[in-house]
Amino acid sequence: MPTIKDVAEKAGVTVTTVSRVLNNRGYISELTRKKVKLAMEELNYQPNEIARSLSRKRSMMLGMIIPTIAHPFFSEMANAIENYAFSFGYKLLICNSRLEQTKEKEYIDMLKSNRVDGVIMGSHTLEIEEYFNLKKPIITFDRKIADIPYVSSDNYQGGRLAAELLIKKGCTSIAHICGDLSLDLLSNKRTEGFIDTLRRHHIEPVILQLETDSFDRSSYSSIFNSLFDNYTKFDGIFASSDIVAMNIIKYASARNISIPKDLKLIGYDDIAFAELSNPALTTIKQPIEEMSKLAVELLDKQINGEIVANEHTLPVTLIERAST
Repeated sequence: MPTIKDVAEKAGVTVTTVSRVLNNRGYISELTRKKVKLAMEELNYQPNEIARSLSRKRSMMLGMIIPTIAHPFFSEMANAIENYAFSFGYKLLICNSRLEQTKEKEYIDMLKSNRVDGVIMGSHTLEIEEYFNLKKPIITFDRKIADIPYVSSDNYQGGRLAAELLIKKGCTSIAHICGDLSLDLLSNKRTEGFIDTLRRHHIEPVILQLETDSFDRSSYSSIFNSLFDNYTKFDGIFASSDIVAMNIIKYASARNISIPKDLKLIGYDDIAFAELSNPALTTIKQPIEEMSKLAVELLDKQINGEIVANEHTLPVTLIERAST
């Protein structure tokens, strides 16, 4: 079985250089990197991951806990984070919590036992102590948990931009559909920014909250039926996610309500499907790629012993399409 020394000799470099290529650490010219990888291929060299992990006291694995990868926003986020994590030399373990405390606790215990180097949290249902007991670097994604560093979009700015556009379009009777506001989430600032902006223009919106698991689309029907049964004069709606907004398009169509003629509609996230809906959805774009890259960079810095700031908020962008 070939060794790392064999690879170094065949590539004409030092063992240290081969180690740096394997661990994606330190500056290595692209030419040298190619020579090492070619030598590995020709020798059919397979690095011993367990030995590497023990020698550097790191597993080069990250954990990520999210509510559900079935939701397009989280699937796009997971894809971006995995891509950036891989570029840093990490592998990624993805866990779906479904916002269930038992599942989240078991996943945290699993990640701890698997000696992950750090964790990205896109879900939190447990007491703060559970996260600190991990004794691992943590970055939260659009969640604020005590003094743990987080990455988020500017939710308040997003709510403000949505309100300003509906006002600009002449809407005067406006509804907002959002998640459970009793939960302490950064996304609640979308609602705050939306309401504050409308009230400055003397408009009081109707606020309809989804159930605690706002990712469960089976729970939407009662809210939407209530919306269209009891409030027939709405001319503008801001939904707190694109998935919610696209479901509104379906319900409005079933009731012969024309979007945008009768009703202007805005979503939030700018998932890939937003421009494919009919009509194409106006939305507030979260910079998922930039947020994901920053989350991995901040986690890597913590893993390497650096201190990072707690708050990292990136700006959002209004993407106007046919629904307004």
